[in-house]
Amino acid sequence: MHRKIVAGAIYCVAIVLAAGTVHAADVCPALRLQSASPDPATRIAAFACNENLLWYRPFIDANGRVASTTVAEAESSLLADHATETWQRVADYWRQSGLLPQMSRFPGAEACALAGHDIASAPACRAFVIDNPWSAVFVSYVMTKALLPGFRPSATHFDYVRDAWLHPDASPFLYLDPSTAKPATGDLLCAVRGGSGRGYPGLVAAIDTGGGSLNMHCDIIVGVNPGGDGKVYLIGGNVQQGVTMRLLNVNRLGNFWGLPQRAGTGSGCSPDNIASCNFNRQDWAVLLKLKPAAALAQLAPAIPSVPQPATSVQPKTCCIYCVLGSPVPRCPAPEVTTPP
Repeated sequence: MHRKIVAGAIYCVAIVLAAGTVHAADVCPALRLQSASPDPATRIAAFACNENLLWYRPFIDANGRVASTTVAEAESSLLADHATETWQRVADYWRQSGLLPQMSRFPGAEACALAGHDIASAPACRAFVIDNPWSAVFVSYVMTKALLPGFRPSATHFDYVRDAWLHPDASPFLYLDPSTAKPATGDLLCAVRGGSGRGYPGLVAAIDTGGGSLNMHCDIIVGVNPGGDGKVYLIGGNVQQGVTMRLLNVNRLGNFWGLPQRAGTGSGCSPDNIASCNFNRQDWAVLLKLKPAAALAQLAPAIPSVPQPATSVQPKTCCIYCVLGSPVPRCPAPEVTTPP
């Protein structure tokens, strides 16, 4: 009798493990080759996923722990294509989203326009990558590459969040409460940074008062699996200094389940307050729901990004920010004229 019970228990465990193997899976490898899909949501997920794969698949698990990270934004380490340095890829997001010209007054922006074609520009561009947040730039890069109609690229998340609320007819997104809305591929889940927890009503009030911008962060939803592992998969840029996946829980109905909300400033994460140490605990304030393909087709068509060809950039004859071993000579020091 005892052997039968043990054997039955082992059999049940095997079934559970097998079921977990079938249902629990990162959605990104299957999306790798679908960036040309006729479905806008699939294209968005494919471009976001390909970047996460390029960065060696860093992720934050459903408990809010950084489970994997390999490289960081300003390193010279090569990404998974074995050709691109990490800082150069971030510069690509700025260039290919079309947002770099808006940053021309910031130190290093001009250098990033040359990065990859002029070795002397590397130090200044790397400083620009470190100094300027790029999470909204990453979202804009993905939406631009996916040719999402009606999307206006911005280096500030608040711009397209505000557009969805104030101009719903022109925006590719619907502005919904994440506590009740069902997430789906192509949606954006957005949080307000800093201060007390605003939540959905607080963010709406802030937009309606027109009091300026808010610091925000948005992740792109690339997959939802309510009937399998009960997870939603999201990808964001400039998360732990890379393109990082985030796992959150959903129930069998497909709604967020136990969405970790930051209710206020409270006590921060520290060794004596480990319960607050959760990278998923944010002021999640809005779910930008991607409109159906038929509705998107009625919006202004997307403008494809046109990467700058390497031949259009003339190499400098000398450098100011010189790299050791570079064949480019250092520019001579300016002459100092002594007044008579």
